[in-house]
Amino acid sequence: MIIIGENIHIISKAVSAAVKERNARAIQDLAVAQAEAGVDYIDLNLGPARKDPEAAEWLVNTVQAVTDLSLSVDTLNPAAMEAGIKVCRKRPLLNSASGRTDSKEKMLPLASKYGTGVVLSVLTDKGCPADIESRLESIMETITYANDLGILTGDIWVDPILLPVSADQKQVAEALEFIKILPEAVPGVKSTLGLSNISNGTPAELRGILNRTYMIMLGRAGQYSVIADALDKEMMSLNRGEMPDVVDLIYRVMDGEDIALSSLSAKLRDYVKTTRVLLGHTLYSHSWLED
Repeated sequence: MIIIGENIHIISKAVSAAVKERNARAIQDLAVAQAEAGVDYIDLNLGPARKDPEAAEWLVNTVQAVTDLSLSVDTLNPAAMEAGIKVCRKRPLLNSASGRTDSKEKMLPLASKYGTGVVLSVLTDKGCPADIESRLESIMETITYANDLGILTGDIWVDPILLPVSADQKQVAEALEFIKILPEAVPGVKSTLGLSNISNGTPAELRGILNRTYMIMLGRAGQYSVIADALDKEMMSLNRGEMPDVVDLIYRVMDGEDIALSSLSAKLRDYVKTTRVLLGHTLYSHSWLED
Protein backbone atom coordinates (compact mmCIF):
# COMPACT_ATOMS: atom_id res chain seq x y z
CA MET A 1 0.00 0.00 0.00
CA ILE A 2 1.18 3.53 -0.79
CA ILE A 3 2.06 5.37 2.43
CA ILE A 4 1.77 9.15 2.65
CA GLY A 5 3.63 10.25 5.79
CA GLU A 6 1.48 12.41 8.05
CA ASN A 7 4.10 13.61 10.52
CA ILE A 8 4.56 17.18 9.29
CA HIS A 9 1.20 18.45 10.51
CA ILE A 10 0.43 21.93 11.78
CA ILE A 11 -1.66 20.48 14.61
CA SER A 12 1.61 19.34 16.22
CA LYS A 13 2.94 22.03 18.55
CA ALA A 14 6.51 21.30 17.44
CA VAL A 15 5.63 21.58 13.75
CA SER A 16 3.51 24.69 14.31
CA ALA A 17 6.38 26.39 16.14
CA ALA A 18 8.89 25.32 13.49
CA VAL A 19 6.77 26.76 10.68
CA LYS A 20 6.10 30.00 12.55
CA GLU A 21 9.80 30.45 13.38
CA ARG A 22 10.97 29.14 9.97
CA ASN A 23 13.02 26.52 11.77
CA ALA A 24 14.13 24.46 8.78
CA ARG A 25 16.11 21.89 10.77
CA ALA A 26 13.11 20.72 12.78
CA ILE A 27 11.04 20.21 9.63
CA GLN A 28 13.87 18.56 7.75
CA ASP A 29 14.52 16.09 10.56
CA LEU A 30 10.90 14.95 10.30
CA ALA A 31 11.11 14.72 6.54
CA VAL A 32 14.28 12.63 6.64
CA ALA A 33 12.88 10.35 9.33
CA GLN A 34 9.81 9.64 7.20
CA ALA A 35 11.89 9.08 4.08
CA GLU A 36 14.09 6.63 5.95
CA ALA A 37 10.99 4.85 7.27
CA GLY A 38 9.99 4.12 3.67
CA VAL A 39 7.08 6.43 2.84
CA ASP A 40 6.10 7.09 -0.77
CA TYR A 41 4.91 10.67 -0.26
CA ILE A 42 5.36 13.24 2.49
CA ASP A 43 2.25 15.19 3.46
CA LEU A 44 2.73 18.85 4.38
CA ASN A 45 -0.36 19.75 6.35
CA LEU A 46 -0.81 23.46 6.97
CA GLY A 47 -4.52 23.35 7.78
CA PRO A 48 -6.36 26.61 6.95
CA ALA A 49 -3.09 28.62 6.69
CA ARG A 50 -5.12 31.83 6.86
CA LYS A 51 -2.47 33.96 8.61
CA ASP A 52 0.58 32.63 6.78
CA PRO A 53 -0.12 31.40 3.25
CA GLU A 54 3.55 31.99 2.31
CA ALA A 55 4.46 29.16 4.68
CA ALA A 56 3.52 26.59 2.04
CA GLU A 57 6.25 27.68 -0.35
CA TRP A 58 8.79 27.75 2.48
CA LEU A 59 7.72 24.33 3.69
CA VAL A 60 7.93 22.72 0.25
CA ASN A 61 11.37 24.18 -0.43
CA THR A 62 12.59 23.23 3.05
CA VAL A 63 11.58 19.59 2.61
CA GLN A 64 12.81 19.37 -0.98
CA ALA A 65 16.26 20.42 0.24
CA VAL A 66 16.66 17.06 2.02
CA THR A 67 14.55 14.56 0.08
CA ASP A 68 13.41 13.95 -3.48
CA LEU A 69 10.19 12.19 -2.42
CA SER A 70 6.94 13.41 -3.93
CA LEU A 71 4.95 15.76 -1.73
CA SER A 72 1.31 16.08 -0.77
CA VAL A 73 0.46 19.72 -0.16
CA ASP A 74 -2.35 19.73 2.37
CA THR A 75 -4.23 22.95 3.08
CA LEU A 76 -7.73 24.40 2.75
CA ASN A 77 -6.35 27.76 1.64
CA PRO A 78 -6.25 28.06 -2.18
CA ALA A 79 -3.57 30.77 -2.06
CA ALA A 80 -1.34 28.66 0.14
CA MET A 81 -2.04 25.61 -2.01
CA GLU A 82 -0.92 27.36 -5.19
CA ALA A 83 2.15 28.79 -3.47
CA GLY A 84 3.14 25.27 -2.44
CA ILE A 85 2.38 23.21 -5.53
CA LYS A 86 3.95 25.63 -7.99
CA VAL A 87 7.41 25.12 -6.46
CA CYS A 88 7.20 21.31 -6.22
CA ARG A 89 9.97 19.73 -8.31
CA LYS A 90 8.09 16.44 -8.60
CA ARG A 91 4.43 16.10 -9.47
CA PRO A 92 2.62 16.61 -6.15
CA LEU A 93 -0.74 15.68 -4.71
CA LEU A 94 -3.19 18.48 -4.07
CA ASN A 95 -4.65 17.45 -0.71
CA SER A 96 -7.45 18.03 -0.56
CA ALA A 97 -10.40 19.08 -2.64
CA SER A 98 -14.03 18.07 -2.18
CA GLY A 99 -17.54 18.41 -3.52
CA ARG A 100 -18.05 21.66 -1.62
CA THR A 101 -18.81 24.55 -3.95
CA ASP A 102 -15.85 26.65 -2.83
CA SER A 103 -13.49 23.73 -3.29
CA LYS A 104 -14.79 22.88 -6.75
CA GLU A 105 -14.48 26.50 -7.82
CA LYS A 106 -11.08 27.27 -6.27
CA MET A 107 -9.15 24.06 -5.55
CA LEU A 108 -9.96 21.82 -8.50
CA PRO A 109 -8.91 24.47 -11.05
CA LEU A 110 -5.47 24.49 -9.39
CA ALA A 111 -5.14 20.74 -9.88
CA SER A 112 -6.03 21.25 -13.54
CA LYS A 113 -3.71 24.23 -13.97
CA TYR A 114 -0.66 22.55 -12.47
CA GLY A 115 -1.40 18.97 -13.54
CA THR A 116 -1.28 17.53 -10.03
CA GLY A 117 -2.85 14.44 -8.58
CA VAL A 118 -5.75 15.39 -6.34
CA VAL A 119 -7.19 13.97 -3.14
CA LEU A 120 -10.93 14.36 -3.48
CA SER A 121 -13.16 13.80 -0.47
CA VAL A 122 -16.86 12.95 -0.39
CA LEU A 123 -17.73 16.15 1.49
CA THR A 124 -20.43 18.37 0.03
CA ASP A 125 -21.98 21.70 1.03
CA LYS A 126 -24.27 19.68 3.32
CA GLY A 127 -21.34 17.98 5.10
CA CYS A 128 -20.33 14.34 5.04
CA PRO A 129 -22.87 12.01 3.38
CA ALA A 130 -24.37 9.59 5.86
CA ASP A 131 -24.17 6.26 4.05
CA ILE A 132 -22.31 4.34 1.34
CA GLU A 133 -24.83 5.08 -1.41
CA SER A 134 -24.87 8.82 -0.79
CA ARG A 135 -21.06 8.93 -0.54
CA LEU A 136 -20.75 7.20 -3.90
CA GLU A 137 -23.31 9.54 -5.43
CA SER A 138 -21.46 12.56 -4.06
CA ILE A 139 -18.02 11.49 -5.24
CA MET A 140 -19.23 10.48 -8.69
CA GLU A 141 -20.77 13.92 -9.18
CA THR A 142 -17.56 15.64 -8.09
CA ILE A 143 -15.39 13.39 -10.28
CA THR A 144 -17.56 14.32 -13.27
CA TYR A 145 -17.00 18.00 -12.42
CA ALA A 146 -13.24 17.36 -12.17
CA ASN A 147 -13.21 15.47 -15.48
CA ASP A 148 -14.88 18.46 -17.13
CA LEU A 149 -11.91 20.56 -15.96
CA GLY A 150 -9.53 18.14 -17.65
CA ILE A 151 -8.55 16.18 -14.52
CA LEU A 152 -8.25 12.50 -15.40
CA THR A 153 -10.00 9.94 -13.22
CA GLY A 154 -6.70 8.11 -12.77
CA ASP A 155 -5.25 11.21 -11.12
CA ILE A 156 -8.00 11.32 -8.48
CA TRP A 157 -7.50 9.79 -5.01
CA VAL A 158 -10.88 9.41 -3.30
CA ASP A 159 -11.15 9.98 0.45
CA PRO A 160 -14.39 8.61 1.98
CA ILE A 161 -13.76 10.56 5.24
CA LEU A 162 -13.09 8.26 8.15
CA LEU A 163 -14.52 9.06 11.58
CA PRO A 164 -13.07 7.76 14.87
CA VAL A 165 -14.23 4.33 15.96
CA SER A 166 -14.90 5.83 19.38
CA ALA A 167 -17.42 8.24 17.83
CA ASP A 168 -19.09 6.09 15.16
CA GLN A 169 -18.28 2.40 15.21
CA LYS A 170 -20.71 1.48 12.44
CA GLN A 171 -19.08 3.62 9.78
CA VAL A 172 -15.73 1.85 10.20
CA ALA A 173 -17.00 -1.32 8.53
CA GLU A 174 -19.01 0.78 6.06
CA ALA A 175 -15.81 2.47 4.90
CA LEU A 176 -14.41 -0.96 4.03
CA GLU A 177 -17.47 -1.64 1.89
CA PHE A 178 -17.09 1.74 0.20
CA ILE A 179 -13.50 0.89 -0.73
CA LYS A 180 -14.57 -2.47 -2.16
CA ILE A 181 -17.28 -0.90 -4.32
CA LEU A 182 -15.34 2.18 -5.47
CA PRO A 183 -13.29 0.60 -8.34
CA GLU A 184 -16.44 -0.78 -9.94
CA ALA A 185 -18.34 2.48 -9.52
CA VAL A 186 -15.47 4.63 -10.83
CA PRO A 187 -12.94 2.53 -12.79
CA GLY A 188 -9.38 3.81 -12.60
CA VAL A 189 -9.81 5.95 -9.49
CA LYS A 190 -7.43 5.57 -6.54
CA SER A 191 -8.37 5.55 -2.85
CA THR A 192 -6.84 7.11 0.23
CA LEU A 193 -7.82 8.25 3.72
CA GLY A 194 -6.39 9.63 6.94
CA LEU A 195 -5.65 6.39 8.78
CA SER A 196 -5.03 7.98 12.17
CA ASN A 197 -8.58 9.34 12.19
CA ILE A 198 -9.72 5.87 13.22
CA SER A 199 -8.03 6.25 16.61
CA ASN A 200 -8.78 9.91 17.38
CA GLY A 201 -10.22 10.11 20.88
CA THR A 202 -8.54 6.86 21.94
CA PRO A 203 -5.84 6.88 24.66
CA ALA A 204 -2.44 7.53 23.08
CA GLU A 205 -0.97 4.16 24.03
CA LEU A 206 -3.81 2.34 22.23
CA ARG A 207 -3.89 4.31 18.99
CA GLY A 208 -1.21 2.29 17.23
CA ILE A 209 -3.00 -1.07 17.39
CA LEU A 210 -6.16 0.47 15.94
CA ASN A 211 -4.27 2.18 13.11
CA ARG A 212 -2.22 -0.89 12.20
CA THR A 213 -5.15 -3.31 12.30
CA TYR A 214 -7.35 -1.10 10.17
CA MET A 215 -4.57 -0.60 7.63
CA ILE A 216 -4.44 -4.37 7.07
CA MET A 217 -8.23 -4.55 6.82
CA LEU A 218 -8.25 -1.71 4.29
CA GLY A 219 -5.54 -3.41 2.26
CA ARG A 220 -7.65 -6.51 1.91
CA ALA A 221 -10.57 -4.38 0.76
CA GLY A 222 -8.40 -2.95 -2.03
CA GLN A 223 -7.25 0.34 -0.51
CA TYR A 224 -4.60 2.06 -2.64
CA SER A 225 -3.03 4.36 -0.05
CA VAL A 226 -3.27 5.81 3.45
CA ILE A 227 -2.03 8.98 5.10
CA ALA A 228 -0.39 7.54 8.17
CA ASP A 229 2.16 7.78 10.96
CA ALA A 230 5.38 6.82 9.21
CA LEU A 231 7.21 6.68 12.54
CA ASP A 232 5.14 3.69 13.71
CA LYS A 233 7.79 1.03 13.00
CA GLU A 234 5.42 -1.90 13.43
CA MET A 235 2.95 -0.41 10.97
CA MET A 236 5.64 0.13 8.37
CA SER A 237 6.87 -3.42 8.93
CA LEU A 238 3.36 -4.76 8.38
CA ASN A 239 3.08 -2.77 5.18
CA ARG A 240 6.34 -4.28 3.92
CA GLY A 241 4.90 -7.77 4.44
CA GLU A 242 7.29 -8.63 7.28
CA MET A 243 4.60 -9.85 9.71
CA PRO A 244 2.53 -12.36 7.69
CA ASP A 245 1.26 -14.12 10.82
CA VAL A 246 -0.51 -10.92 11.94
CA VAL A 247 -1.97 -10.29 8.49
CA ASP A 248 -3.20 -13.87 8.18
CA LEU A 249 -4.83 -13.71 11.60
CA ILE A 250 -6.65 -10.47 10.80
CA TYR A 251 -7.91 -12.00 7.55
CA ARG A 252 -9.18 -15.07 9.39
CA VAL A 253 -11.17 -12.90 11.80
CA MET A 254 -12.57 -10.95 8.84
CA ASP A 255 -13.64 -14.27 7.30
CA GLY A 256 -15.63 -15.08 10.43
CA GLU A 257 -13.34 -17.73 11.90
CA ASP A 258 -13.75 -18.23 15.64
CA ILE A 259 -10.21 -17.78 16.93
CA ALA A 260 -9.28 -19.34 20.28
CA LEU A 261 -7.54 -16.50 22.09
CA SER A 262 -5.92 -18.85 24.58
CA SER A 263 -3.78 -20.29 21.79
CA LEU A 264 -2.23 -16.94 20.90
CA SER A 265 0.51 -14.70 22.17
CA ALA A 266 -0.51 -11.45 23.87
CA LYS A 267 0.32 -9.44 20.74
CA LEU A 268 -1.76 -11.65 18.47
CA ARG A 269 -4.65 -11.60 20.94
CA ASP A 270 -4.62 -7.82 20.75
CA TYR A 271 -4.90 -7.93 16.96
CA VAL A 272 -7.83 -10.35 17.12
CA LYS A 273 -9.67 -8.23 19.68
CA THR A 274 -9.03 -5.06 17.70
CA THR A 275 -10.24 -6.61 14.44
CA ARG A 276 -13.46 -7.66 16.16
CA VAL A 277 -14.00 -4.11 17.40
CA LEU A 278 -13.38 -2.61 13.97
CA LEU A 279 -15.81 -5.05 12.38
CA GLY A 280 -18.41 -4.08 14.97
CA HIS A 281 -18.52 -7.57 16.49
CA THR A 282 -17.46 -6.16 19.84
CA LEU A 283 -18.64 -2.84 21.26
CA TYR A 284 -15.90 -0.24 21.36
CA SER A 285 -14.65 0.98 24.73
CA HIS A 286 -11.23 2.21 25.82
CA SER A 287 -10.79 -1.13 27.61
CA TRP A 288 -11.45 -3.39 24.59
CA LEU A 289 -8.05 -5.09 24.95
CA GLU A 290 -8.73 -5.93 28.60
CA ASP A 291 -11.99 -7.77 27.97
